[in-house]
Amino acid sequence: MKHIAILASGNGTNAENIIRYFSNEKKAKVTLVLSNKPQAIVLKRAAALGVDSFFFDRTQFYETGEVLMMLQRREIDLVVLAGFLWLTPPDIVEAFRGRIVNIHPALLPGFGGKGMYGDRVHRSVLDAGCTESGITIHYVNEQYDSGDIIFQARCPVLPDDDLHSLAERVHSLEYEHYPAVISSLIDNL
Repeated sequence: MKHIAILASGNGTNAENIIRYFSNEKKAKVTLVLSNKPQAIVLKRAAALGVDSFFFDRTQFYETGEVLMMLQRREIDLVVLAGFLWLTPPDIVEAFRGRIVNIHPALLPGFGGKGMYGDRVHRSVLDAGCTESGITIHYVNEQYDSGDIIFQARCPVLPDDDLHSLAERVHSLEYEHYPAVISSLIDNL
């Protein structure tokens, strides 16, 4: 059985979707959820689903190596970022190279990079007059949103779209595809 850790910063709907997807799997389970925000709803969602969840701060992530040590102690096979907003430090990237993935709410390489998340991405897509958007699942490296692309799914941007309607369409792609792509990556570990 492979062990998955999820790093998330916010509400945790993607994390919950992934936890539920793997709850009856024999090949993998989400065994750890970590958040850089002590009040993040994702921590409550994980706990309610019986998954160990912990808060960590900048020092533990970037300076002392405590987050990396926890991932290694828990024998994590795959690290999944789901709405996690901090740049992953080099020691974690190196320890999990090819085994750490992220989902981005747009078609990379466009609309990515530092500060490009959530509604900021959708606003940029709308302001640019794009006719399509989507999701990108990619490996994590030392820079924001620049790791090798694993999978993309597209959706139309409709003439009457606003932030809410576009975000809803993109979220549905995330919920549909992220767990399945994670499952296929687990098969290759």
